[in-house]
Amino acid sequence: MLDCYTQDLKHKEDELAIQYLPAVKAMSFRLKERLPSSIDYMDLSAIGTEELIKLARRYDETLNDSFWGYAKKRVYGAMLDHLRSLDILSRASRKLVKAIDYAIEEYRVVHDEEPTDEELAIILDENIVKVHNARIASSIYTVMPLHDQLHVGDEGAALVRIEKEELVDVIKKVLGSYTQREQMIIQLYYFEELTLKEISDVLSITESRISQIHKSVLQKIKNSIGVSNG
Repeated sequence: MLDCYTQDLKHKEDELAIQYLPAVKAMSFRLKERLPSSIDYMDLSAIGTEELIKLARRYDETLNDSFWGYAKKRVYGAMLDHLRSLDILSRASRKLVKAIDYAIEEYRVVHDEEPTDEELAIILDENIVKVHNARIASSIYTVMPLHDQLHVGDEGAALVRIEKEELVDVIKKVLGSYTQREQMIIQLYYFEELTLKEISDVLSITESRISQIHKSVLQKIKNSIGVSNG
């Protein structure tokens, strides 16, 4: 698909886009590293390339002195929009994800590790395919920005009433209740965009513990602004 784009360049502005194709490919690869194997790197790269070409064609260097500075967030946003379009968390799967999260924590207390899909299916008396798909959906969901995650599904309606500045204050307050190392996990995951494995290597914390802290932060934020668990 990328070859099709490069062969169909019709505007002189596309030469600008070509310069930054390696950056888009690198961005796609980094995002893919944080996603389940079912998400295709080539799809992300193609989406990013298409957006890059659109941006190059309407770029005004008199308004922005750095094309990549202008394009980077928009290209990444286009990739996230693609993930959102997959309808990753239907109402039914959101409920199942919550049940899975609870079951995983209970299992970890006893076994000090996460259960397999097969074990979860038995624990929850649920179809293994549904469990597998829900865990994939949950994995995709967690790469979204914090603000995005807090506005998903039915819970979003409650959050519409919260002013952005108020939400930022709540997030800061919640993070302040965690240790410096736990705050570092959120920093590395959301702002440095490291994978769970990379964070695990940096901080010598297991990936499952990192995931647990991440989910705990989200739940505390929701509790602080009166969002139900249901």
